[in-house]
Amino acid sequence: MNNIKLGDTGSRISQIGLGTWAIGGGPAWDQDLETKTCVDTIVTAVGCGVNLIDTAPGYNFGNSEIMVGRALEHLKREDVILETKFGIVWDRKGALFNKVGDRQLYKNLSAESILKEIDQSLERLGTDYIDIYMSHWQAVEPYFTPIAETMELLTELKRQGKIRAIGAANVTAADVRQYLEAGELDIVQGKYSIVDRGVEDELCDICRQNGIVLQAYSPLEQGLLSGTIERGYHAVGARANKRWFQPGNLERVLDMLDAWKPLCEKYDCSVPTLALAWVLAQGDFISILSGSTSPDQVRENVLAADIMLEPSDVAWMRERAEALG
Repeated sequence: MNNIKLGDTGSRISQIGLGTWAIGGGPAWDQDLETKTCVDTIVTAVGCGVNLIDTAPGYNFGNSEIMVGRALEHLKREDVILETKFGIVWDRKGALFNKVGDRQLYKNLSAESILKEIDQSLERLGTDYIDIYMSHWQAVEPYFTPIAETMELLTELKRQGKIRAIGAANVTAADVRQYLEAGELDIVQGKYSIVDRGVEDELCDICRQNGIVLQAYSPLEQGLLSGTIERGYHAVGARANKRWFQPGNLERVLDMLDAWKPLCEKYDCSVPTLALAWVLAQGDFISILSGSTSPDQVRENVLAADIMLEPSDVAWMRERAEALG
């Protein structure tokens, strides 16, 4: 497994990390996984060279963090770069965010809220420090908190040893500039797959220029690029309103995946492994989060780190994706 620098922290993270939103289960995924499966998946990932484990309180109301905490009981803490987030709450008010099942989520990045969140996260995770603490979504009115104020608090938490690196998810290039003006930003997380390339507009450049890791989430487009979705699939839960899961769009994506078969044979890999390898081929400052939910999926997905796609194949895949519109 290749490792890349995490900003100026002195730490290195595996180029493929494990995202645990799906492991958290709940209404967003219309299922709950057995605890043993969750733990085995995380432990297997670390055994395969994945040292970055990503989670968040907002993933099924703390359950994802609890599952990660259970897995940490079977691992050496120093072998794991633990990444969790703040800013999405359900037990206090904030700006309206998503509703999951019958429970409302809110955006709240006030200092008071963050201080409560970090203690709750540390308790669920069963640890006394977080390697990467990341804003999950950015503050909006009527509960707006300036980025400079958030960074002041994060810098203090770093000084106290509660966190070791600072990250920001779902940001614009303008947001990143504000973070950099106020302190050290080590990693940015954004949605990035071969069929959703919005981060390429500005975010890739600002991360590359400032030595910030760009961490791609949903590189398999919530499983659409996994090769397991069949024609006629009816999306539910977190997938229900997503563009590429809509009838017509879904079939066009599946046609594209069928066209990948010669490349899968060329590189002796599966469809999802090829999709992950394409994202990794976009730059050495990029890492990806694989949302594996079983040990077998982990073993398959980590193979992407060993595939060196030829530039002509990278370009051909991009052309097929751009043709989707």
